[in-house]
Amino acid sequence: MKVRLRDVRDSDLPVFFTQTNDPEGCRMAAFTAKDPSDERWFEDHWARIRRDPAIVMRAVVADDGGDVDDAEILGHVSVFGPPEEREVTYWIGRHYWGRGVATEALRALLGIATERPVYARAAADNLASIKVLTNCGFVLSGTGRGFANARGTEIDEVLLTLADRA
Repeated sequence: MKVRLRDVRDSDLPVFFTQTNDPEGCRMAAFTAKDPSDERWFEDHWARIRRDPAIVMRAVVADDGGDVDDAEILGHVSVFGPPEEREVTYWIGRHYWGRGVATEALRALLGIATERPVYARAAADNLASIKVLTNCGFVLSGTGRGFANARGTEIDEVLLTLADRA
């Protein structure tokens, strides 16, 4: 499936809220909000990140050749953090999993946010997300453990790095 990135709009937020409340999506992502169903927290969180000029945030939409304004919202991607610790994150609605959406969206984002190195984290058992990252040039650079709100326990995680370009 072909995708395009565009700026996040107010009208995208209800779709993002629904996507980030999918139980299977939360389980796979693992490191979610403490209570993804807290709509007030969600709104405040998105208001903060949308005001921060250091965060590169884009909506992922279907590229069906039509108007991007009318395109189906597939999820979102972003780069955040201080200059030497930039990190990518993404959330793609479960209905679009397995179609290459996350890989294409992340590649497009990395073309916009070109600073390197850039990092990513994933639950160690989230093989699909790890594959997306490695398909985009990230390499395994560390492991650790962290508390996964969506699973209610500490789990293994992997750190991946996309190094400076040669």
